[in-house]
Amino acid sequence: MSELTDIRPGMQVVGADGVPVGTVEAIEDGRIRLVPVETTEGESAHGGHSHYFDGGLVAEVEGETVRLSANASVAMLLDEEADGKPAD
Repeated sequence: MSELTDIRPGMQVVGADGVPVGTVEAIEDGRIRLVPVETTEGESAHGGHSHYFDGGLVAEVEGETVRLSANASVAMLLDEEADGKPAD
């Protein structure tokens, strides 16, 4: 597992399958906070708030890419809200 200290804002997060998951906004409390996703109407998805991934899901950091240990479709089931509860 890579160190979270190697991860910086703006890095791309991808699943183990290489499918994009999001962009790093920050590291907080051992979790990766993703930049909220904008919709075509200009509003952020999920009410304009960030989602998080536990740092334990990070398999490696290669260049400007954070690769998770789970495929993107599985990782999206494991994302969390700021309070640590599963995301909707």
